[in-house]
Amino acid sequence: MKMKLYYLALILLAGCGGNHMTKEAPVAIIFDTDIAPDYDDVGALAMLHAFADKGEAKILATISSNAAETTVPTISVINTYFKRQDIPVGVIKLDSPNLFCERLWAQKIVKEYPHNFKSNNDAQDAVSVYRKLLASQPDHSVTIVTVGTFSNMPGLLDSKADEFSELTGRQLVEVKVKQLVSMAGAVDSTGKGGNEFNIRADIPAARKVFSEWPTPITLTGLEIGIRIITGMTLINNNNIQNSPVKDAYYHAMSYDGNNEGRYSWDQTAVLIAVRGLQPYFNYRELDFIIEDDGTNRVVPGRKIKYATFNQTPGEITKVIEELMMK
Repeated sequence: MKMKLYYLALILLAGCGGNHMTKEAPVAIIFDTDIAPDYDDVGALAMLHAFADKGEAKILATISSNAAETTVPTISVINTYFKRQDIPVGVIKLDSPNLFCERLWAQKIVKEYPHNFKSNNDAQDAVSVYRKLLASQPDHSVTIVTVGTFSNMPGLLDSKADEFSELTGRQLVEVKVKQLVSMAGAVDSTGKGGNEFNIRADIPAARKVFSEWPTPITLTGLEIGIRIITGMTLINNNNIQNSPVKDAYYHAMSYDGNNEGRYSWDQTAVLIAVRGLQPYFNYRELDFIIEDDGTNRVVPGRKIKYATFNQTPGEITKVIEELMMK
């Protein structure tokens, strides 16, 4: 009996050791957002913090592609709420679309919740943050998630060697970045392409990314997030109080007279970046060119993985809402 117990203990210890060895490391994420004109960015950042709490993601930085005055303070509010107030925050310093928060939810949560970064002036230049962090990471380890315009990407790609790295920006991306996952693009029912805000709002930046980005690209398009409606479950959850995430949705939806929920474009990008396309999505391989009006037209090629549904929108909604309410 003692011998059997001894061997059983060895088997259990080996099993524990095996599980430990095969546990996947958290996905290293740089989160790039235009947070302000819409509030699905808030849901996406809340999801990312939930993934970090679960050990599935490590947030390297939160960066704004939008220089509107509320962007950095809003990011800081969310990071502080999730007790990660020391996460580096960057903001674009070049001319870019400055997208004001017309629904006023950002102004409200900035006023009501603590945050370390009081203005955009407190944040570092976005490209400098990118270069510093990428230079310090293992090769092919970083996932960049963009849920706004691509406005920071040209500056990163065109950046020169500096105190952080002797590599150019393009070389640094090629060596350090595993993939770019973005909420961008649209493909209509004809399959020929579409028109989507994150591309249309900064056409030159999108063109540069689609023509020059040196790592794999995965896109979740307009037609994906528009079928995933979130927000009401969060607002109606009485167990969640004093939450800037809940309040952002409440104020924004009240402004719109919306009692149904909000499209979840940006959350799908975070979900894919951390957990991958499967089991939630499939994909088609394609390439885009950007017309002068911002339309993304499908052309022959296999440069981009473009998400399509595998599970139903309702099934994916449940996953996203659970993470948003962490």
